[in-house]
Amino acid sequence: MDRVAIGVPLLVGVGVVVATILVHGGVLAATLGLVRRERARGSTSQRFLRDLAIVGAVVLLALLAHLVEIVAWAALFVLLGEFQDPAVAVYHSAVNYTTLGYGDIVMSPAWKALGPIEATDGMLMFGVSTAMIFAVIHRLVLDRFADLRD
Repeated sequence: MDRVAIGVPLLVGVGVVVATILVHGGVLAATLGLVRRERARGSTSQRFLRDLAIVGAVVLLALLAHLVEIVAWAALFVLLGEFQDPAVAVYHSAVNYTTLGYGDIVMSPAWKALGPIEATDGMLMFGVSTAMIFAVIHRLVLDRFADLRD
């Protein structure tokens, strides 16, 4: 039976996609809290290194979210019996999630469709992270340079 299944993997994949949306939602909330707190304290736009630290914290939060999401996908792969070694599952997940696509490890036909679903999820979540980082930088620039607020 070499037929690639679509329906069940799609349903299972949507569940993990929802989980990644929740993870990223939490990171967005934390980012908003951080930026609002720093602005309320008046510590934005005062020193370049402080603004850089804020951007760095946001980038690290985004990275942490992506790592958690990669591990969530890997945990699913182990749960489904596709991989026995969690490290191999994480490697395979990272390759899919980042759309790197080495193809050196391939899942069974029953679950192979999860690869493109994970890749799509990763692309979308990277887009959310990029937008979040851009929004923070934009806010910091507007706080620092009055002539750009028009």
